[in-house]
Amino acid sequence: MSERICRVVDLGRMPHAEAERLQERLVQLRRVGEAPDTLLLVEHDPVVTVGGAVEDLAAEVCVELLESAGARVRPVSRGGRATFHGPGQIVGYPILDLREHRRDLHWYLRSLEQVITGALEGLGYPAERVEGLTGVWVGGRKVASIGIAVRGWVTWHGFALNLQVDPAWWRLIDPCGLRPEQMVSLAELGAPPERGRVAEALVAQFGRVFGMTMRPAEATELFAGSLF
Repeated sequence: MSERICRVVDLGRMPHAEAERLQERLVQLRRVGEAPDTLLLVEHDPVVTVGGAVEDLAAEVCVELLESAGARVRPVSRGGRATFHGPGQIVGYPILDLREHRRDLHWYLRSLEQVITGALEGLGYPAERVEGLTGVWVGGRKVASIGIAVRGWVTWHGFALNLQVDPAWWRLIDPCGLRPEQMVSLAELGAPPERGRVAEALVAQFGRVFGMTMRPAEATELFAGSLF
């Protein structure tokens, strides 16, 4: 069996809309075999995304209040409810062809949770799953949210891990259907974590869970030929 490669590209700070366009292009290439599996890591400007139709926005968030506070509000084509993305998070967008892994969305969701729990446990946080809910929790509070989409068995969207998020943002929304006080950042559980160290732990665990060799790449390489 040939070695399975997953590119890892840290995009730094990027608006959500730009990252979504990037994902859509990568999904198209992955579906026709013109790009390998890819894990994008990014931090967003303040934005609240809501899975579902535009008319669902009013039921989830107060758009005017969020925009006056400096956050964009965007409907997106993923599962899940209102989710905040912004400074102090690591957001991961895996572009994986499940035809080469396992055509099972439940398995994929649980695998993403395993990536995050394993990485956090390695860093000393007692992370866990909560039966019947999606995401990762520490001490009964949610530290990571997951919302995925799949097109032709190629995944996009992904997870958001809270490192040091201003909790005021969660008080402006109904975060994933939870109470604001149920959300937590790693910084509230101890010393503020170093982003680079957390990112390394996530990437290493991602490779273990999905059985791939993780290969760092630059953003300029994403569409400049494959790294198979």
